[in-house]
Amino acid sequence: MKKLKKHGFVLVLVIIVMALIGMVMFVLTEGANTTLFQSNRAYLEAVERNLIISSLTWAKQNIESQKAEIFNKTIDLDIADLNIQDATLNIAVGPARDKEAEVEISTSCSRGRRILRHHDKYKIRISHKSQSNKT
Repeated sequence: MKKLKKHGFVLVLVIIVMALIGMVMFVLTEGANTTLFQSNRAYLEAVERNLIISSLTWAKQNIESQKAEIFNKTIDLDIADLNIQDATLNIAVGPARDKEAEVEISTSCSRGRRILRHHDKYKIRISHKSQSNKT
């Protein structure tokens, strides 16, 4: 009779341990999902910053070289060399005035189900070298 009680107690302990392992797995899974979400967000924010800086650099170089075809139109920049998947970059350059030009940048990048979009206007200071070429 004592053996039956001991086997029943061990079975209850095994069931409790399995339930605890299940709860630990659930908590670990939630933690991993949170980490994945945060790392995807950090990746998208870094991609967005890279796209903005790249477009501002492109705009500055083209404004200073006085390429008339870039002004007052929206241009889809080719970002294939940046090796960023599921991303787009559009830029519109306004006319240069008073050593400054206004640049409107629109970016979109995605990873998984998350999509990060950015649209803003920036002012680019034009160097004196390009100003002296205009006269």
